[in-house]
Amino acid sequence: MPVTPTRARLLRSALAVCGATVLLAPSAGAAASDRTPAGGGGHGEVVTVTTAKVGAPGNPSVAVVPFTDALYRSCADAPPGSTDCLQVGAVAAPYEIGQFEVTVGQWVAFLNTADRTGRDPHGLYDRSESAAAWPKYGSIDFSADAPDGRHYSVAYPQWADKPYGFADFLKAARFVNSLYNGRLLAKTSTSAGGFEYTGYQVELSAQTERGMYDLGRPDATRAHDAGFVVPSQDEWIKAAYYDPSGGGTYSYWKYPTNPGVFGDGDATAPAPTVLDPATGDVVNAATQPLASYHADGLPAPSWCPGQELPARCATGNPFGLDPIAYRAAYQGSLSTVGQARTTSPWGTLDQGGNAVEWTDTITAPPAGGDSARVWRREHGGVSNAPAYQMWPSAVGLQPQDNAFFSHTYPWLGFRVGVVGDRGPCAP
Repeated sequence: MPVTPTRARLLRSALAVCGATVLLAPSAGAAASDRTPAGGGGHGEVVTVTTAKVGAPGNPSVAVVPFTDALYRSCADAPPGSTDCLQVGAVAAPYEIGQFEVTVGQWVAFLNTADRTGRDPHGLYDRSESAAAWPKYGSIDFSADAPDGRHYSVAYPQWADKPYGFADFLKAARFVNSLYNGRLLAKTSTSAGGFEYTGYQVELSAQTERGMYDLGRPDATRAHDAGFVVPSQDEWIKAAYYDPSGGGTYSYWKYPTNPGVFGDGDATAPAPTVLDPATGDVVNAATQPLASYHADGLPAPSWCPGQELPARCATGNPFGLDPIAYRAAYQGSLSTVGQARTTSPWGTLDQGGNAVEWTDTITAPPAGGDSARVWRREHGGVSNAPAYQMWPSAVGLQPQDNAFFSHTYPWLGFRVGVVGDRGPCAP
């Protein structure tokens, strides 16, 4: 689960190189879309996705027992009775993974491409995502009267470079299908800080139901060997924790920000971000390592759009929660992508903290879970959760279509991966 059991119970009760492109830097403009109009000629909007290259193919896996402060060479070394032990992190081939989480700006570009008429046949939007309904967390507004291709907009400019936080797996898969079916306009390789990055400038496609994932199948898996993907659990974990230089424990870090020490609780956890109260920008980036999470004994990183009255942010919500219940259930805000500046062993940002992220790995449901639904793994910690959610053992899972979380839990995001060769740019 991406939230602690106590918080989940509280919520349930309360809610009964083809051209010249520039590598995006980890700043306020980090992963924003290139806002090419979608209103004319049926063309999609253009987004730029930057990926980090992950090498060392055939790396060893490690074993984890979910949500425990330990790492093992294999499940044979785990304590007796650890029936839920998992081998994770091994990936046979090189691949790429998003340097940043998919942002609100990119998601709005996708909405205006995939749902030009504003009819939303695939449930890509809910009113709870609007600033009017949810002053503190509502990042996207909808206008029924806007021209086709312009029904969706970023609620306030500060949101454009925050992670999109209302995703379920099916939304993530549709975004990836739009990229997969889109037109690659430019592809540029760059290096920075000892890491290798690729920038993909893509005109999005309105074709969202087939591509990398055939969403006619509820248990959709990758249909192709090359192209954009939602990262798998192993791909996500390797990018976040596997150190090719052999640092950490069995070459794996405890946090995506630093090696840490297994068994010491949160003693070697990164420092928590402090956010500008009106913009959500990180103001303590000089403190390293750093991540957006809720450290013990400190307030969760938080902000309210400067255009909103603080009282509305403190109390306004789409569920009718009273102020006390609302403050207890909703703590922590998403920060501007990349501004924590602390990289994983492969140069990614925000894999520790900020938004918890989907993977495309299908897993069995937990004991008592609905076996008729498709469950998938999630990772990454979150801005309202403690340090243990950033451990490699934090192998969360959720139904891929969990409407409760995708509409009431505003910290659920994803990043894009690339496997194989995405191929040449379109003419």
